[in-house]
Amino acid sequence: MKSDRYVAIVTGGNRGIGYEICKELANVGCNVVLTSRNEEDGERAVAKLHAGNNIVYRKLDVTDSKEIVSLRDWIQKTYGRVDILINNAGVYLDEGVSVFDVDEKTVEDTLEVNFYGAFHMCRAFVPIMRQNGYGRIVNISSGYGAMSEMGGNVAAYRISKVALNALTLIMASELGDGNIKVNAVCPGWVRTDMGGGMAPISPEAAAKDIVHFAFIDAKGPTGSFFRYKKPIQW
Repeated sequence: MKSDRYVAIVTGGNRGIGYEICKELANVGCNVVLTSRNEEDGERAVAKLHAGNNIVYRKLDVTDSKEIVSLRDWIQKTYGRVDILINNAGVYLDEGVSVFDVDEKTVEDTLEVNFYGAFHMCRAFVPIMRQNGYGRIVNISSGYGAMSEMGGNVAAYRISKVALNALTLIMASELGDGNIKVNAVCPGWVRTDMGGGMAPISPEAAAKDIVHFAFIDAKGPTGSFFRYKKPIQW
């Protein structure tokens, strides 16, 4: 099923912001690969999107290296390219917990998804982008990971996003000689299962801000951190 359309991978695409990102990408004509850890939830999300033949589901636990390799091999065989990678999968396991009380396993589990998941996805798919001379990577971060906004509590989540931000800068520097751009986006406080019902930003609005950076041109930014499409401090 080779295609001239952009091929986009979205991790954690079965609900919330990830679901809306998949919808946005499909609406502009991308071949979208919606991934999620739970197969039933992912299949249900694809069925709900009614996006025709340009959106498919693939099971992916970003903490499972074998599943990442399987996805990479399938992408190469099916499309022969990857143009957009949106590292959206994330967990928030220590709300309101002090750094002195958080369980070490909680920190490890949070890093495994929020940092290592993106780390391994980039290592798997950037070589394909390099081969084709084009790529856009958007890492979904948070103001909780900004050193300029750092506060107390929620240490596991904060540390994982600091690490993700560092990865964004490192990759952008190493990929600066080509047409692969890497940016981090903080979507703000969004009405999702993670953000809660009181959050002021809709998942649809957050997705539009994120997808904007999936289509920046050759003169667009790389190695930058954004909120509401405006640069913020690391």
